[in-house]
Amino acid sequence: MIRYVLPVAAVAAIAAPAGAAVQLTSAGPIVELTVHESVEAEPDLVTVGAGVTTQAPTAAEAMRANAQAMTAVIARIKALGIAERDIQTAGINLGAQYDYDQENRRQVFRGYQVSNRVSVKLRDVPRTGEVLDALVAAGATDISGPDFSIQDDTGARAQARKAAMQSAQAQALEYARAAGYSGVRLLEISESVASPPPMPYARGVALEAAAAPKTPVQPGLVEAGVTIQVTYEMTR
Repeated sequence: MIRYVLPVAAVAAIAAPAGAAVQLTSAGPIVELTVHESVEAEPDLVTVGAGVTTQAPTAAEAMRANAQAMTAVIARIKALGIAERDIQTAGINLGAQYDYDQENRRQVFRGYQVSNRVSVKLRDVPRTGEVLDALVAAGATDISGPDFSIQDDTGARAQARKAAMQSAQAQALEYARAAGYSGVRLLEISESVASPPPMPYARGVALEAAAAPKTPVQPGLVEAGVTIQVTYEMTR
């Protein structure tokens, strides 16, 4: 988004320490820019999801079977050396299951289904494939992820922020000169950081992975980026 405004007297506020506000008055035209910059880096954290789904004639039986299977999966996760703080229950669902009788046009009850899922953070990225295979061997019936990220992206975002400011200033100066002005004066800055995309759900992937000798996982690179909104005054 780029917006070019010619105000009679524009006023912009910049946040200052201790909750104060500094009012800057612009007598000349202003240019508002939105700039996004990102930096690529190798991920050092990966999140995967593992779940167990069971079915039984009664709700109690389905819950018992699921609890037994999920306990084995969680025990395997811990046996791999993953800290308990990196294992989090993501959801437990219990519901009745029905089949549709086409001939009689009615729902036919066939039992209950329980699903239990955990989210697991792996801080040793190269072990991702090994962990996925181990989870399947332990009884996981569905897998989600992997979702790669950076544990501390402060440095990468600082680089992206610097690049964004340089780009914004260059663009503002270009607009100013095109409009017959010689320079620009920064009036206001705001920043937004995009949230990472949600981890995709891939039911049944675990069963396919179990048949393979080893699950290959390529972490590639991930982006750390910022989007800034800046306002400049055009100066003579």
